[in-house]
Amino acid sequence: MRIALINENSQAAKNSVIENALKKVVEPMGHEVVNYGMYAADDAAQLTYVQVGILSAILLNSKAADYVITGCGTGEGAMLACNSFPGVICGHVEDPLDAYTFAQINDGNAIAIPFAKGFGWGGDLNLEYIFEKLFCEESGQGYPRERAVPEKRNKKILDEVKLSTYRKLIDILPDLDQELVKGAVAGEKFADLFFASCQDEELAAYVKTLL
Repeated sequence: MRIALINENSQAAKNSVIENALKKVVEPMGHEVVNYGMYAADDAAQLTYVQVGILSAILLNSKAADYVITGCGTGEGAMLACNSFPGVICGHVEDPLDAYTFAQINDGNAIAIPFAKGFGWGGDLNLEYIFEKLFCEESGQGYPRERAVPEKRNKKILDEVKLSTYRKLIDILPDLDQELVKGAVAGEKFADLFFASCQDEELAAYVKTLL
């Protein structure tokens, strides 16, 4: 699995802490971590939480990433922005129990973490425990297990609803403020990371017009 890490501007200074915790947990599982930044608070490319949603949608819909780890101060803005787009099911995760139940019950492909709220002594350990429970086993198996059948049915219903209520991402992006979208893909390493993994030629062609 290719796991993308994205930080917005208010919590960019924590990028290396988050990346280290994520890699420590998931690389032994055979997963790859791809860090899209922001890498520091003074990066030239400043991402808002709305742009986090745009970037997450581009990565997931193009299959450049299989999963997105993101967040903001409270995690709420990043979650709402991510869920504004097709192909993204983002959960708000504060602790390992949130991580496990979201993975097993909701079977999403992104999480938004509150990187400011309660992030004090031991914050790096909490991140490790979150990532352990998020990826400890195949997602979507249900919790508790006796609830697996209705939970899988509900997830399928949600997927079908989203297909009806969202347009294709390639139809949405040109209708947005193009400076906003350009800012979402302006990271210093974005082009090298994205085009090496993108599997959607139409999205790739559109992104090239922005760069």
